[in-house]
Amino acid sequence: MTFHQPQIELKNIHKCYGALKVLKGIDLAVREGEVLVLIGPSGSGKSTLLRCVNMLEAPTDGQILFQNQLVNDPKRSHRAQEQIINTMRMKIGMVFQQFNLFPHLTVLENVTLAPIQLQGVSRQQANTEADALLEKVGVLDKRNVYPGTLSGGQKQRVAIARALALKPNAMLFDEPTSALDPEMVGGVLAVMEDLAKSGMTMMVVTHEMRFAEKVGDRIVFMADGNIVEQNTPDQLFRNPQHQRTQMFLADIR
Repeated sequence: MTFHQPQIELKNIHKCYGALKVLKGIDLAVREGEVLVLIGPSGSGKSTLLRCVNMLEAPTDGQILFQNQLVNDPKRSHRAQEQIINTMRMKIGMVFQQFNLFPHLTVLENVTLAPIQLQGVSRQQANTEADALLEKVGVLDKRNVYPGTLSGGQKQRVAIARALALKPNAMLFDEPTSALDPEMVGGVLAVMEDLAKSGMTMMVVTHEMRFAEKVGDRIVFMADGNIVEQNTPDQLFRNPQHQRTQMFLADIR
């Protein structure tokens, strides 16, 4: 597959919480249309890195570029910085481990809220587009119910539809199946696979190795706040070069 220019670039990203160094100088570029999968042991910094991409966590040091624009420029005024972050967040959808749906809104209202409030889309258009997305992720029949009545897998599919409602250029998935019962996982991964096939730029943190191998264009193995190794799924899973990667893959198998 041919990829275009980088959509997301991370340059020398550090993240510290006091004396704790969670990310130790990460350099990474995700190209347009690429599915990049981050794997590694818990506590290796994968989720923190993903949260830095759309500035839910501000890096302690380093640069984040989205579509060639520097997102975190310390020279900018606070207001200008907020504006750029908000614009970027409309272009990068994020799906979390815990769904984060609004419990007091119906499924349809959860999906239409951002397009109506942030993009000024009319309610009629937002509803039409939301229905198409809910159908795409297989939960159109749940459009008028509240999240509390849904299974975990259904909630996560609604969360994906909600992230897609802003028509983002890229999607971030932070362990989207780890809070689900095993029988719910397949449905969510199938939705993500369809999204990957459609050419969406994706960064995915996951423990689902079969998904990583099948859908990822590139696998990045992280440990202790560093990128240890990265390669195609075929190369990384069948012929890992680094001892740390070899140990991790042996453990999970």
